[in-house]
Amino acid sequence: MNSLNFNAICDEYEKWLNALGFSKGLVYSYTFKVIDFFKYLEQSSIYAVTQIKQHHINLYFKHIQSRPKKRAGAGGLGTSSLNHHFSAIDKLCEFLHQTGMNNAPIPANFRIKQDNQERINKIEVYTQEEIKQLYNCIEHAFLELPFREQEEIREQLKLVFSIFYGCGLRRTEGFNLTIKEIDFDRRTLFVKQGKNYKDRIIPLNAGIYKNIEHYVYNFRKLYRLPHNRLFIYKNSTIYNLLKELHNRCDSEIIRSKRITLHILRHSIATHLLQNGVSIENIAQFLGHTSLTSTQIYTHLI
Repeated sequence: MNSLNFNAICDEYEKWLNALGFSKGLVYSYTFKVIDFFKYLEQSSIYAVTQIKQHHINLYFKHIQSRPKKRAGAGGLGTSSLNHHFSAIDKLCEFLHQTGMNNAPIPANFRIKQDNQERINKIEVYTQEEIKQLYNCIEHAFLELPFREQEEIREQLKLVFSIFYGCGLRRTEGFNLTIKEIDFDRRTLFVKQGKNYKDRIIPLNAGIYKNIEHYVYNFRKLYRLPHNRLFIYKNSTIYNLLKELHNRCDSEIIRSKRITLHILRHSIATHLLQNGVSIENIAQFLGHTSLTSTQIYTHLI
């Protein structure tokens, strides 16, 4: 490493994760969490990795367990988020040792055991009828905007329901999806390096296939963009549009619920189970490495 300052370390850490074959989403997430750790250290006048000791990591772990989320009024970090922070810092320690810093702290391997019932209680889903209501709202929302803007917003929102609900993709999987990863001949969608670096192929049912085909050939190909991603808008814009659609829905029951892309994924998993699809097939569809993760949905029905 040319420098031991935090900025240089973050750049090298990101390259190292990429070289190991980590997914883009995980590389971004781990790097962001390490930056957060470095900002915490700077408050204690620590500005280089050579100054980091084991007790600094222990103190940071205590700090993030008591710290509220950065979003106002959101409460503390959940067990899964905390463990993700711990993993990012452990990987940082591993990286420092592999680059020759023999006196660097060792990975703490500290994790919080998640209570299964607590995890179940946090999962929110929409009913199949509520998903239909939300989807049908797309055609009647944003009428105050110029026609061109209405069309763009509607096409992006319809794609949200096709990708995150219909195909059950995770947030980063959906936003990293490119046109070339849709096989229109075989009617499949290829997810490249999802969570835990797993590739998977998702068959498209007739309705989802028709929606994506229309989007690509009658809308997306009309745009000359500097990227080949399926979505034309940025992640944050898509999420804000989904929340706006949710707020405009006539149903008070729907408006009383939260809306996120992951809730759409939870919803399709629950609906597949309700419709008699086996746990094994749902696990494969969602890209779960363990059936334990999928079995959570059996407790929701």
